[in-house]
Amino acid sequence: MSSSTPVIGVLALQGDVREHLIALAEADALARPVRRVEELAEVDALVIPGGESTTMSNLALAFGLMEPLRARVAAGMPVYGSCAGMIMLAEKILDGREDQQSVGGIDMTVRRNAFGRQNESFESAISFAHLDGEPVHGVFIRAPWVESVGAGVEVLAELPAADGAESRIVAVRQGNLLATSFHPELTGDHRVHALFARMVEQALEAARV
Repeated sequence: MSSSTPVIGVLALQGDVREHLIALAEADALARPVRRVEELAEVDALVIPGGESTTMSNLALAFGLMEPLRARVAAGMPVYGSCAGMIMLAEKILDGREDQQSVGGIDMTVRRNAFGRQNESFESAISFAHLDGEPVHGVFIRAPWVESVGAGVEVLAELPAADGAESRIVAVRQGNLLATSFHPELTGDHRVHALFARMVEQALEAARV
């Protein structure tokens, strides 16, 4: 790999870390796990994986990572959050624990476990803005949805609802931050990770100007 290859960390406190590392490598990014503050300082961007959002939040606090994460996000570090990672990037969480904290950064309200419990997991084809080809295959496992977004948030994908019910927002972007309710790392389709890698490259190029 060239020296210009972006280094993207995967927050490796809990969740499907290995799958994201593989997907990033397939997207031609240099991927490495991040568990400590000094490892966070060595990456250009970060993926916050799926898992259990309250556990992930508590571990980030225990490892002293929460404030450094917030500082890097505020400074413009690109971050992609899938499922629990989406919750971690939300400014407001519904149905979370009273003491649950988030990294924040995306002006959105997210409802935790909105699509139901583990045994109500499902898969669906999703039209995803800025991705060529077939719809993305979405895997939803105890997934959140986005209840509302601020003016600066771009909605990238919505899940059509049955029986005339309201569709649900399942992918968003705000600046250098990207989030999905679903798990593209579990499907073998690496287009979402490639989109994020391009976002990281563009952010690095802008920082060099």
